Amino acid sequence: MLAAPAWRGRGSDVAEVLFYENPVPLNRNEHKDLRLRGTGTLKFAMNVHSVPLTGPEFAIAARDLLIVFAGNSTNDAGPIALLGLRQNENLFIDAEGRWEADTYIPAFIRRYPFVLAEKPANADGTPQTDNLTVFLDDKYEGFNQDDGERLFKEDGTDTELLTNAVKFLGDFQQNIERTRWFMRLLAQHELLEARNITLQKEARDGAQPRSINLNGIFVISEEKLRALDEKAAQEFNRDGVFAWIYAHLLSLSNIDRLAQRLDRREQAEAANTTTN
Repeated sequence: MLAAPAWRGRGSDVAEVLFYENPVPLNRNEHKDLRLRGTGTLKFAMNVHSVPLTGPEFAIAARDLLIVFAGNSTNDAGPIALLGLRQNENLFIDAEGRWEADTYIPAFIRRYPFVLAEKPANADGTPQTDNLTVFLDDKYEGFNQDDGERLFKEDGTDTELLTNAVKFLGDFQQNIERTRWFMRLLAQHELLEARNITLQKEARDGAQPRSINLNGIFVISEEKLRALDEKAAQEFNRDGVFAWIYAHLLSLSNIDRLAQRLDRREQAEAANTTTN
């Protein structure tokens, strides 16, 4: 069962954001000496088999990733990039934490260790005004006070690193809003349909053949897409909706490439077991 994207509300719920161990609000006083050192690894994302994807990413992501919609129903479904076929496994990251060369890394992953999220509620439980703020995962191994690039200058103003990070978060939030608009259009025209994907795995080295079942998945129905009335089709064309839809449909062929990645991973695991 695939999880629905983790950006249902206006901002992220930091308690539910993938791979953030201890997200805390960025504070100019508490973090005035904080530095960020590049680790060269994406190990933090090794155990996620899917992440939310925004519509503006579809075109470039479709070259490498399988783009589907996940949720409990068509009403709460959202786009994801499927990164693995087993729970807690990202097939695009190797044991050293290196992402597969020349393949797309979703923005959801690239924004780490920062995230734009809602501030804690007021003491009376009401939300704060202008309640989106920058959080950081203070458990990230790249944060320290001795090595790397500073987040704040000596005078307390933002460094270029932090300025760029905040801009990235802002752009990502805008893309989330555009994606919500896209999902409302799909729901309005009832274009999503449930799809169960079953992959048959051949028997190898005496093991029994097995199947991998993916449920909780939705795709855009090509039949319903062709049945759109002329007015809706013109609006989709004018607003660039068709580009996102076709990128999603084209990406579905990547299920075979994902299965091949799993085959290679399992072969490597079997070889290591034999060696050890």
